[in-house]
Amino acid sequence: MLFVGTSLASVPLGHSATVEGIDRRHPLRKRLLELGFVPGARVTLVRAAPMGDPLELIAGGTHFALRRKDLELIFVEYTEGAA
Repeated sequence: MLFVGTSLASVPLGHSATVEGIDRRHPLRKRLLELGFVPGARVTLVRAAPMGDPLELIAGGTHFALRRKDLELIFVEYTEGAA
């Protein structure tokens, strides 16, 4: 399936977005789905490590740290300016 939405990597820190899907080419796709990154899930980017990578995010009440390159293939619905 081809997603046309916004990449989770482009969502600003402190903002939330709703997962639309994960690209089938993503090497962690199956694991991310098991962890709750399913369509409709709300994800909030919390903060970045001192060098900007990885990023801390919250999905389903659980904190995760993922590399920016892993967020590039997770597609979300995000409205700019919405916290």
